[in-house]
Amino acid sequence: MDSAAVLFHLAFPVADIPTTKEFYVDGLGCQPGRETPNSLILNLHGHQLVAHTTADLAPQKGIYPRHFGLVFMAETDWESLLHRAQGQKLSFHQGEKRRFPDTTLEHRTFFLQDPFYNLLEFKYYCHPSAIFGEVDQKQVGDAE
Repeated sequence: MDSAAVLFHLAFPVADIPTTKEFYVDGLGCQPGRETPNSLILNLHGHQLVAHTTADLAPQKGIYPRHFGLVFMAETDWESLLHRAQGQKLSFHQGEKRRFPDTTLEHRTFFLQDPFYNLLEFKYYCHPSAIFGEVDQKQVGDAE
């Protein structure tokens, strides 16, 4: 299968569409797509997000088990999104940090929290081999 011909799709819960547009379109810069009173399709860097309204929203205690986001292949693109999020005054769940410094797993990361408690992580790996490889390394994420 040609991975260049495959897009990622994620449906996630929100309370209302206008607030969703403020965060994802105005804040993150997603392109809006089809919209109903209860759903909105978003283009997040070429991937399809679909926001669906629900009354069943609750914050999680930490970043695990559920969050989603992007892995950037260019550090400058990661930094651009970081600066956009800061400039738009989006809610940071965890600020910018560097995980596993001086190892093949080293990466830069930050977490945003949307108005509906969804957590989004944005990463840049210093060594692209760590994205799917480096299986001899046993670290995944932060210890909580």
